[in-house]
Amino acid sequence: MKNYFADFHIHVGISESGQWIKIPTSNRLTLRNILEEAAERKGMQIIGIVDALSPLVRKDLQQLVAEGLLVLDTQGGYQYKHKLTLILGAEIETTEPGGGAAHTLIFLPDAAMMEKFATSMSKHIRNINLSSQNAHMSLSRLVSIAASFEAAIVPAHVFTPHKSVYGSCASRLSNILEAAAITAINAVELGLSADTMLADRISELAGFTFLTNSDAHSLDKIAREYNVLCLEDASFQECVHAFSRERGRSIIANYGLDPRLGKYHRTYCLNCNYFAPPGETFSGCCPTCGSNKIVNGVLDRIDAIADSALPMHPAHRPQYRHQVPLSFIPGVGKKVLEKLLANFGTEMAVIHYADDLAIAEVVGAKIAQAITQARIGAASITAGGGGIYGKLAKD
Repeated sequence: MKNYFADFHIHVGISESGQWIKIPTSNRLTLRNILEEAAERKGMQIIGIVDALSPLVRKDLQQLVAEGLLVLDTQGGYQYKHKLTLILGAEIETTEPGGGAAHTLIFLPDAAMMEKFATSMSKHIRNINLSSQNAHMSLSRLVSIAASFEAAIVPAHVFTPHKSVYGSCASRLSNILEAAAITAINAVELGLSADTMLADRISELAGFTFLTNSDAHSLDKIAREYNVLCLEDASFQECVHAFSRERGRSIIANYGLDPRLGKYHRTYCLNCNYFAPPGETFSGCCPTCGSNKIVNGVLDRIDAIADSALPMHPAHRPQYRHQVPLSFIPGVGKKVLEKLLANFGTEMAVIHYADDLAIAEVVGAKIAQAITQARIGAASITAGGGGIYGKLAKD
């Protein structure tokens, strides 16, 4: 068994032919560039792209296979330069009868299965070329269809105020899903504004494996959150076993932002820019200006729906480690980052393996200290909300 760094939520923004797939994203976010960035700069060993429902993505995939850059694994997934495994996924929007919308990640082993799934979903999605389109069905219906393809099913960023199960649809999965549909779900993605300490205050989540992924809309955001998986090898089927904690496979660590850095952590008034202060919550109308233009924060939402004041971690829950990506750290601009990569290889090598003294020799003691604080989760943070990311305090 071996440990692998994995980020299962990366968007393909644009095709090689210049056609948009995910709007808005960076125009550098092609499948080819994603593979290069994830493998060579970030140091990821498994990634999931979540736009493979689009025929534009599958066409680019076929080109990379024809060039020999991608090779289909017998257990699913595609090997890239013997460095990284690509897992094919789709992010699909569903709508509940009450009007709440949610995004769900659907993973399949290869392009042939994804094409069959896309053919089925194209009956419900108006423009399947574009990512994260509304399927005009409930989550229950989507789970039923995806399960018939033996897909891995992962509700996405489940607490965010826009388009998530808990953020905009229901206070419990059991309110919108039958028991069989809940059983069909393989794992749950927490999102940037939540962590295990918050999520494990909801008892119905105890049976699920948690994933922490980047939801990257640009190349530099890849691996801002990621997981460490214990697998026999890097393939689709091994990842599914890990999601379900089968055959000794598992997620052994979640690495993610301190939730305060997420852009939806605290409730925020769009009218007067009022943040809910630490220890206080508000909903409905802003206590400062009276506006109802409120974006509910993840912390405040969990406070409202949790059935436990403190997290109740199940025995299988791995450690959640707060960590800040190198690009978030004050003082680590493009030139500093290039120096670090030139000396240590990848961001994962800098974050996990580089010695503090060795980093200081490359970028100086002050920046090295900031990197040390960030990679152990000790940096001072100002919380985010309302679509504005939290910030690390500068010296």
